[in-house]
Amino acid sequence: MGPVLNKNKSAEAGPLPATVPEHLWWHGGLIYQIYPRSFLDSNGDGVGDLPGIISKLDYVANLGVDAIWISPFFKSPMADFGYDIADYRAVDPLFGTLEDFDRLLAKAHGLGLKVMIDQVLSHTSAEHPWFIESRSDRTNPRADWYVWADPRPDGGPPNNWLSIFGGIAWKWEPRRAQYYLHNFLSSQPDLNFHNPQVRRSVLDNLKFWLDRGVDGVRLDAINFCFHDQQLRNNPPKPLEHRTGRGFLPDNPYAYQYHVYNNTRPENLPFIEELRSLVDHYPGAVTLGEISAEDSNATMAEYTRPGRLHMGYSFELLSSERSPAHIRATVEGALAASRDAWPCWSISNHDVQRVVSRWGYPHSPEHLATQLTALVCSLRGAVCIYQGEELGLREADVPFESLRDPYGKAFWPRFKGRDGCRTPLPWTDAPRGGFSSGTPWLPVPAEQLALAVEVQERNPSSTLQAFRRFMRWRRQHPALQWGDIEFLLATDSMLAFTRHYKGERLLVAFNLSAQSAAADLPRVLAGTALGGHGLPEGKLEGARLTLPPHGVVYARLSP
Repeated sequence: MGPVLNKNKSAEAGPLPATVPEHLWWHGGLIYQIYPRSFLDSNGDGVGDLPGIISKLDYVANLGVDAIWISPFFKSPMADFGYDIADYRAVDPLFGTLEDFDRLLAKAHGLGLKVMIDQVLSHTSAEHPWFIESRSDRTNPRADWYVWADPRPDGGPPNNWLSIFGGIAWKWEPRRAQYYLHNFLSSQPDLNFHNPQVRRSVLDNLKFWLDRGVDGVRLDAINFCFHDQQLRNNPPKPLEHRTGRGFLPDNPYAYQYHVYNNTRPENLPFIEELRSLVDHYPGAVTLGEISAEDSNATMAEYTRPGRLHMGYSFELLSSERSPAHIRATVEGALAASRDAWPCWSISNHDVQRVVSRWGYPHSPEHLATQLTALVCSLRGAVCIYQGEELGLREADVPFESLRDPYGKAFWPRFKGRDGCRTPLPWTDAPRGGFSSGTPWLPVPAEQLALAVEVQERNPSSTLQAFRRFMRWRRQHPALQWGDIEFLLATDSMLAFTRHYKGERLLVAFNLSAQSAAADLPRVLAGTALGGHGLPEGKLEGARLTLPPHGVVYARLSP
């Protein structure tokens, strides 16, 4: 059989087809994550803020995304840069005011962007008034609002639970002569969700923002809310299993199966209660961050009807990039819950930037666009971290400039999360146009050539390719809402079909730096789809041939 693909360049897309109800916008939706500290500083203090975000919302809308997710901007001592909240209903002065947030919300909605915010429910800052009262003695009204436990007879902590950030997960409080639990930093004490007053207060805080008009919430570490009330020891993990979930084997956290300090069955009724609240706000959605021993199974549990709308895990945020791993991750998630809508992410504020993590020292410029196309072609919603549209690499932040406590604790084996959190470069001027003052993290000189202003002037830049692909994707309902069926995953190639109503597409990627070829399990005939902007391969009969980091998109015959 000769070639079955015919060239047919696509025009740029028009409006989104009205085939999915507005309240289901998140089915195949694109969510752009803004890390406010590093987006744009409007007042010269070196830290990004809400007015900075407002000034660049037109830029974000022009990327072709559906929503923004803003990382925490609430009042905080910033021990974990906003993920330690001291007041859930107040904007930290570092970022602006509540009025600034209302202006941001109004402008985003005027541009057609949904707005999602982070909610960190499992723990607070040690400076939260609840904890200040709770730690004062054992008889105050909030004495049972956090997880307190007596020492062992030898004075040691009550069990073997460990903190993600290293060391034991218990800190001594002399005022109570007890330990309190912290799954993260010791300045992030865990709330006691077994207490119904805690659950009501947490949901009241969430209601405050829903009443204000937010369109959804990203729920940080949502499977960490409940703990085992018997405080049983976690079982040890064999050496060969001490990798994965983003933890290096030199972190003692990797030495245990974490079955008692998180992902407890009691969490499920609370998730249902949370969903019941959110359902009073038509169109509002919930997205859970899930890091569990079996993330696919937990995601399936957490996204069943009446629970979270979506969940995402860390499988595609690891350094494992093989086609087989991607296929197994997606198939595993969908097999665990066929009716659920997962949310895929290959970068965020906690992991090395994907072009560095999945690339190599001399990756081609279009690698960033290919990886964007890959994640945006899977079945589900997608979170895109700020700077991915520019193809930013991981920054090399020297130890003396580190701000991340995680990186300081594990230096030099692990350099922390600052390398993906450096300020977004807007111009190629010093400091990247991010701030008129000294940025809270250095702006890498090598990133200035990738600045927004520079890429705006170049029709073939990564930024322009990102926009081009997003416009092109909107032409194809199958890429947004269709079912997925994998055909092959070789050492370098990944191929699958997407189908929705009358549209059926073949999608294939070569994830290597060399040309690659493979035979599909059956002959597929159709018409090649151009216009996506990536190097195009060929399909002849059942034979796929792709150039380095090339793709095939084809509309298949019925």
